Amino acid sequence: MTYAETTSTEPRNEFNQHHDSVVREEIEAFRVKAGEYLSGAITEDDFRGYRLRFGCYGQRQAGVQMMRTKVPGGMLTAAQMDRLADVSDFCAEGKGHLTTRQNMQFHFVPLEKFADAMHMLHDVGMTSREACFNTVRNVTACPYAGITPHEVFDVRPYSQLVAYAFLRQSLTDAMPRKFKIAFDGCTNSDCTIAAIHDFGAKAVMQDGVRGFRTVVAGGLGPLPVEARVLDEFLPVDKIVQRVEAVLRVFNQYGNRKNRNMARLKFVMRERGFDWLKEAIDKEYADILANGGIPVPTEVPEGFGGYTSKPIALGQGAQLPVVNNGTSGDKAYDRWLESSVREQKQTGYAMVTVKIQQGNMVSSQMREMAKIAREAGDSCLRVTVEQNLVLGFVPLAFLPRVYAALKEIGLGEAGAREIQDVVTCPGAYSCNLALTKSMNLGYALEDLVRGYDDPSLRDLQINVSGCPNSCGQHWTAEVGFYGNARKIEGKEVPHYQMLLGGGYDETGVMRFGLQVMSLPARLATVALGRVLEHYKVNHIQGETFRTYVLRHKIEFFKKELLADLAKPVNLDADMLKDWGDDTNFSLQLGRGECAA
Repeated sequence: MTYAETTSTEPRNEFNQHHDSVVREEIEAFRVKAGEYLSGAITEDDFRGYRLRFGCYGQRQAGVQMMRTKVPGGMLTAAQMDRLADVSDFCAEGKGHLTTRQNMQFHFVPLEKFADAMHMLHDVGMTSREACFNTVRNVTACPYAGITPHEVFDVRPYSQLVAYAFLRQSLTDAMPRKFKIAFDGCTNSDCTIAAIHDFGAKAVMQDGVRGFRTVVAGGLGPLPVEARVLDEFLPVDKIVQRVEAVLRVFNQYGNRKNRNMARLKFVMRERGFDWLKEAIDKEYADILANGGIPVPTEVPEGFGGYTSKPIALGQGAQLPVVNNGTSGDKAYDRWLESSVREQKQTGYAMVTVKIQQGNMVSSQMREMAKIAREAGDSCLRVTVEQNLVLGFVPLAFLPRVYAALKEIGLGEAGAREIQDVVTCPGAYSCNLALTKSMNLGYALEDLVRGYDDPSLRDLQINVSGCPNSCGQHWTAEVGFYGNARKIEGKEVPHYQMLLGGGYDETGVMRFGLQVMSLPARLATVALGRVLEHYKVNHIQGETFRTYVLRHKIEFFKKELLADLAKPVNLDADMLKDWGDDTNFSLQLGRGECAA
């Protein structure tokens, strides 16, 4: 008996019943196809594109898969977080990883368990469908939407609508390459980094009407490109049609012969922005005149955190009892300073929970769901920094929430600060990765944890295991990405160091400047030197990027760090990647991001 035959569903209406039927049927079709592959009836090449559509991604380890689950808009209900814990126990060794695109993914998943895991996800309104492959990836949105005082309007309904509109569509089933969409509603920040997306939408108001300032053709990878403004004002009710117009142009003109040149940014690079905008406008006019993909009137229960029933706020009955509060507790005060912000609803706070490099175990997932129910609105919000946000936490509950987080190892201060290092999984599991980026992340965290200088606290460190930028290294003040070079004829793991990324004084995203490639074991030495030099030599009020530009890359490359590029003594540790006991060897598998 399969999982689908033992589970029960309670669709709330005809729409949900139809959606449930479609999803159950496709999961069972996946089970059949996976069985054919496991039995040898079809080849890996026959199976690859099919499985990727379902978020089933190859790992460098044979016989297991990575399962990427979509979290539209970064919104999870407590029930969904509980179910993610169940899935992690069922097929992923009790572990999960939050990504820089607000997904949760599981590693080391046996293929024979994949279909049952998909059913488990669908029970709570979640899916792995199109989390990989050449399609519309997870639609991201501001994790503080609906609760931050620095908000034009709540973008969640629009991100849910767009995410659902383009799911399982023939237009988006096999595009030239992946396509990424982000929504942001804040006035004081860009919580989803719209500038690096194929389509970004930022909330604006014009004459009392809601709309979006839209941008197109951004992207990272080895060649980062900043998105260009498509619309200064697009009415919110036209967002699905506008995205469809961009997708049509991409589908028609994207490069299908060379995957390395297949993103929308390369269409703009080859043909120019003016041509791109004209082509989009032409398709948009056709959609308005003749129709296109239907705009959904609703989304399924649980999709992007959607619920048709109001959720009662938690009463705190099961939170830890804190005697005498936390008066005089410096660790608590530091946590309050770094991780807690009052929200626009009077009397409530939003709490950012630092999840070290996005890695959680199932017990932490369940406890986070419990805290969200007891102290908040039963929702958890995933950030692009791989953290979680709790909303609607009564101010009076904060000491007890802190105590509950400490009990599960998630009470550390410093969320979105220098010690909150962002990484991709790297060579831990990825076929394309060159280095073990998470292990470097731990070493960098240890290095910077003691920095109390306010000028350093707000810096961000991002690490990727290869040039493909899953760790978004271009967007941070300090970035690293893995590469490999030979020293004295021996393979040595290296990292390219970048400095000065992030937002400038005008709020525009600027990419980091490449400084030099240095042996992996010396990355911590290089960072320590740069931070110490910045502490002593930056001008009061000067941003880190301005400091870098003032000193020029040549200074860092030829003076401050010059001796690290080609060390005189190639000791045994330098031949090993961080966390390894054996010497480094260059091992790459087939990249599957675009199959």
